Amino acid sequence: MTIPFEGQPHARSAHVARFEEEISLLFDAWRNGLLRYLLSSGLSLEDGEEVVQEVFLALFQHVVDRKPRHNLRGWVFRVAHNLGLKRRIAANRRMEVSIHFDADVHVDSALNPEQQAAAAQRQTRLESLVRVLPEQDRCCLALRAEGLRYREIAEILGISLGSVAGSLARSLRRIARADKG
Repeated sequence: MTIPFEGQPHARSAHVARFEEEISLLFDAWRNGLLRYLLSSGLSLEDGEEVVQEVFLALFQHVVDRKPRHNLRGWVFRVAHNLGLKRRIAANRRMEVSIHFDADVHVDSALNPEQQAAAAQRQTRLESLVRVLPEQDRCCLALRAEGLRYREIAEILGISLGSVAGSLARSLRRIARADKG
């Protein structure tokens, strides 16, 4: 690690404090989306939370070392993707995907019980479909749901832009067909 303020301990501590504050704000802004992505890739909640912590420690080091700061959000998702993948491989677990939404299923109370049951069945059917999509398709969908652009998704997953577009189109077609039927 390079010490940019060698011989100036007070200046360095103020500088590091600014970085800590910046990373803390980014953590607050990106944590939930990052965790949702990791959970959708098959990590348990505990593993996902640990990976998020590792990612933000790496981000802090990245910023302190004055490395490039363009597209930090994409960088964070790429690091999370790689660390999550390593964690799954190291644990040698069978992937069980769990799609987590921002909120639990809240059925409109204005609906009658029959309509509420139909809405819950639809949600279950669509979640099941997403769970059986190929891993790359699930990852593309989850990253797109977090608001990342196709180019960022391609960089994070290490695939071509065309692969991202094809994966999303294929997945959305399958979901739309299942939703009609």
